[in-house]
Amino acid sequence: MTRRGGDMRLLLAAAVSALVVLALSCPAAGQESPEAAAPPAARPTGEGTNSMPSIDQMLQAVDKATTPGEGEEGDWSAPVKLAVVFAALAILPSLLVLMTSFTRIVIVLSFARRALATQTIPPTVAIVGLALFLTLFTMSPTFGEINTNALQPYLDGQIAFPAAIERANTELKKFMLRQTRRSDLELFVGMADIPMPATAGEVPSHVAIPSFAISEFRTAFEMGCLLFIPFLLIDLVISAILLSAGMMMLPPVIISLPFKIILFVLVDGWKLLAQSLVLSFH
Repeated sequence: MTRRGGDMRLLLAAAVSALVVLALSCPAAGQESPEAAAPPAARPTGEGTNSMPSIDQMLQAVDKATTPGEGEEGDWSAPVKLAVVFAALAILPSLLVLMTSFTRIVIVLSFARRALATQTIPPTVAIVGLALFLTLFTMSPTFGEINTNALQPYLDGQIAFPAAIERANTELKKFMLRQTRRSDLELFVGMADIPMPATAGEVPSHVAIPSFAISEFRTAFEMGCLLFIPFLLIDLVISAILLSAGMMMLPPVIISLPFKIILFVLVDGWKLLAQSLVLSFH
C-alpha cells in the first residue's frame, strides 16, 4: 500500500505543471471578487518583477489548492486527483493552440517549409518544437504578468483560488485581444447578442478565444503568402529557362530547389523568420 501511494504521488508530481496551466487558463464563473479587485502586494526586490513562475512555485500552488485548510474537512482522494490531472493533460493541447501565439508560429513555419519544397525537411517534430519554444518566448511577458498578479498573491494567501484564476484569465484575454482584429471580435460579439465590452476583463472567454483564433489564422496565411512570392519567382525563372532550352521533360522543381535553399541560407532565412514572427506580436 505504501509503494502504491508513493507511485501515485510521483504521477501527480509529474503532471502537476499541466494542471496549474489549465487552472490558470480557464475562465472563472461570475464576476471578480473584491479580493481579486485589490492590487497585488509588492514583491521583494530580489525575486524579480514579472518573472516566469518556477516549477517549485507551481507545485506549491497545486498542493495548496488540493490540501484542506484549518477547520476544513477531508481532502481530494487520490483517484479524484488523478482524474483531474489526466483531464487537464487532455485539454492542455487545445489551450496551447488556441490561447497562445503557437497557432500563428506553427502555420508560418509550415508555409516556409512548403515554399522551399523540401517535403519533410525540416521534419515536423522540429517545426513543432521550434514553434513551441518561440511560443514560450513570445508569451513570457504574459506569463510573467500571470505570475505577478495571480500566482504569487495566491501563494502568499492574499487572494483565493477563484480570484487567482480570474486574474490569470484576464491577462490571457488581454494578450488575445491585442492580436484580434476588431471586425472578428465584433462578429462573435454580434452572434453572442451581447453589447460590445469596454475592457478585456468584460469579454467572455467563449467570445475572445474564437475571435483570436480566426484572427491568427488570417495573419498566419497573410505571412505565409508573402513567404511564397520570392520562391515562386525562382520557379517561374527556372521554368522559362528550361522551356526556352527545350527541356520540357525535366521538372523545374528539381532545378529550382537548390537555388531556393541557397537563397534562403544566404539571407539567413530562419533568423529573419523567427525575428518577424516574434516582432509580429508586438
